Amino acid sequence: MPSNLVLIVSTLSVVTADEEPFIGVNIGTDLSDMPHPTQVVALLKAQQIRHVRLYDADQAMLIALAKTGIQVVVTVPNEELLAIGQSNSTAANWVSHNVVAHYPATNITAICVGSEVLTTLPNAAKVLVNAMKYLHSALVASNLDRQVKVSTPLSSSIILDSFPPSQAFFNRSLNSVLVPMLDFLQSTGSYLMLNIYPYYDYMQSNGVIPLDYALFKPLPPNKEAVDSNTLLHYTNVFDAMVDAAYFAMDFLNYTNIPVVVTESGWPSKGDSNEPDATVDNANTYNSNLIKHVFNKTGTPKHPGIAVSTYIYELYNEDMKPGPLSEKNWGLFDANGAPVYILHLTGSGAVLANDTSNQTFCVVKDGADPKMVQAGLDWACGPGKVECSSLLQGQPCYEPDNVIAHASYAFDSYYNKMGRTPDSCDFKGVATITTSDPSHGSCIFPGSLGKNGTLGNFTAPSMNSTNADSSAYSLELRIRSLLMVIGFLLWGVVLL
Repeated sequence: MPSNLVLIVSTLSVVTADEEPFIGVNIGTDLSDMPHPTQVVALLKAQQIRHVRLYDADQAMLIALAKTGIQVVVTVPNEELLAIGQSNSTAANWVSHNVVAHYPATNITAICVGSEVLTTLPNAAKVLVNAMKYLHSALVASNLDRQVKVSTPLSSSIILDSFPPSQAFFNRSLNSVLVPMLDFLQSTGSYLMLNIYPYYDYMQSNGVIPLDYALFKPLPPNKEAVDSNTLLHYTNVFDAMVDAAYFAMDFLNYTNIPVVVTESGWPSKGDSNEPDATVDNANTYNSNLIKHVFNKTGTPKHPGIAVSTYIYELYNEDMKPGPLSEKNWGLFDANGAPVYILHLTGSGAVLANDTSNQTFCVVKDGADPKMVQAGLDWACGPGKVECSSLLQGQPCYEPDNVIAHASYAFDSYYNKMGRTPDSCDFKGVATITTSDPSHGSCIFPGSLGKNGTLGNFTAPSMNSTNADSSAYSLELRIRSLLMVIGFLLWGVVLL
């Protein structure tokens, strides 16, 4: 494209920032020990994550998210797309069951219609736009079309000749779907959902793309990539891909559709042929991405207009097929422990899982021992806390008294519930402290280990049996019974 035409098109672009940029997270569920929805929500609250994207419309998850204020994107799974794209009534039923039934208690803000359909499910491409229209019509009928937007996440691979960005265009073989889709997005005030993975761009570039350029690391001016048509300077892959999408839309005369990145991240572990899938690189990429969004830097084409982004992903998914890296995109392990501590100083509270300011939940000084015992019994019983470390011969058995044991159990529950203030109460006998109560080999759940993860705490999941907790709870009941019998016998002796 001639440079003068590119510059004219660029000046005509009217994309604006309608709201404050945000960082969200994707919540995948391919875990062998998937946390219960209430535990997921507790983690979201603790990390002050206010935007999430689900890969389905799981009812338990939507119920758990109710009344939290967290903005939720639900998804029509690819396997349901054909049915919805061929039937207005099926689409209406889907909206009724998965949106209307939960809104406004659950703050649903968008529907993803499938995921990367054009590249992973091409046989459904012909009904994709119909599905989007049918779902939108159902929202209109429920008077929710302004609150809930409809779009579909696209792989960045459909953008060809992506550098320089000004020459980018969509794969023309997809125009029969993309043009009516862009018409729909523009007419409904929705946005283009795009999945961007600089990790894969870097891996597949055979050394052409420098690692620092993929990781948002600062580059000297002579290392920046320059678009020869616009003379815009690019310092990272992410911005170049976002602008490539804008230019590709410009090429088709769509200049006012904003971009939201529905997936982006970096794996923390990989196979031997994936040497750059490391904790350090994952930390660097995600930390820099978060700061880039919140700094409102924007892109060279649209400076000052930040691109809201959902990080891929909340949890490591150990059941994902494929190479080792596929299982290690998560920010957290299944037990809620951070895979690494993000470097987010000065970037707000979202995902600020730096636990240097650690807090613990312990028994309050002067608390009634009977109330403390009741709290301990509840934590290791109905509270489903992992109490095996309190059994005789285990690290936290000594000192063998109700105060020490209850402090460990209270802290376990506090961490399980995401360290929310209301989870450290136990009818007034517990309090939050910044002093680490760990002692000897007894490491409290909230204590940060040397590897940057939480101590010997494993949060129970939907599949947990809690056998050890039950064993400790039984031991507590036996102890209490023996104490009662002892008191009774002592009373008989006195008589």
